[in-house]
Amino acid sequence: MSTSSTSPDPRSASSRAGLAGPAADVGRWFSTAARAGAPAAATPSARSILRMPAWGPVPGAEYGHLSSEAESAAALELLRGPPVTVLTGAGMSTDSGLPDYRGRDAVPRAPMTYQEFMGSDLSRRRYWARSTVGWEQFRTARPNAAHHLLAQLAPEPLDVTAVITQNVDGLHQEAGSDPVIDLHGRLDRVRCQSCDALSSRAGLHARLLQLNPELAARLPDLARDAARAPDGDAEVDRTSTFRYPPCPLCGGILKPDVVFFGESARREVVADAFAALEVSQALLVLGSSLTVQSGLRFVRAARKADKPVVILGDGPTRGDEHATARLHGRLDVLLRRWAGEA
Repeated sequence: MSTSSTSPDPRSASSRAGLAGPAADVGRWFSTAARAGAPAAATPSARSILRMPAWGPVPGAEYGHLSSEAESAAALELLRGPPVTVLTGAGMSTDSGLPDYRGRDAVPRAPMTYQEFMGSDLSRRRYWARSTVGWEQFRTARPNAAHHLLAQLAPEPLDVTAVITQNVDGLHQEAGSDPVIDLHGRLDRVRCQSCDALSSRAGLHARLLQLNPELAARLPDLARDAARAPDGDAEVDRTSTFRYPPCPLCGGILKPDVVFFGESARREVVADAFAALEVSQALLVLGSSLTVQSGLRFVRAARKADKPVVILGDGPTRGDEHATARLHGRLDVLLRRWAGEA
């Protein structure tokens, strides 16, 4: 893999920290609300960067179905008693105001990849500008009924070994679930890509506002416009002049402590998740489209071990063919039925 002579040098502290002079205006290349059928935008250098397709509702899929109470009861019987591992996805947090990527109301967008973030100063300016706006929505999110109901279902009728979540919002912990394995990390933390030091996202947010007073002045209006975009995907008109700080310990690149598209989850976290699945006798999936391998592998592992897999959610998932039982509907409605039967 090669880079052009005009690509920013990732070893340059001023370049990676975004503290040099304004980069070239990239205009609408930074648009995340991709038009259906539109060609992929070119990258700002010759670097070959993995580009994810724009995500949105599954074309042709049917949403809004509700499984019967008899089907709900039968699915619960598959899970009642023996240890159960729970896997959750973005659909778990939509009622907390955190939009998903594949649900019925999802807005098509192309999330930034790890390769893009690490390979381009322009991309990091874009991410942190939008993330600063999106953080206003994210940090005020609170657990919804589904989070609370899941916590209340343990230890009876569900003997939960762990909640493995693909979400990065910390809402399961706030609702009382324990233990929780944050498969994709936590957005309220920041990790240096050089020295691995962890720091607070809240502290970085304050620093970003200090470095970018013009954006800070517009933040309330921008936050309202970004209310339907996941953190980091909020639309900001111009990002080329945005400034972001380096790691205060080593000068390295700071990145949210979350797994970006194109990046692998931390090995020790994946090991903890599989350990939880190994000691369970069933897998319950809540609100995940299972579009990416990161979550789907647990479904496949459970079926390979001949463990029942129960999937709850609205709309299709990539794991439906592996499901022992498939319940359709809003998570709060389905889980409330189970709480009533407990």
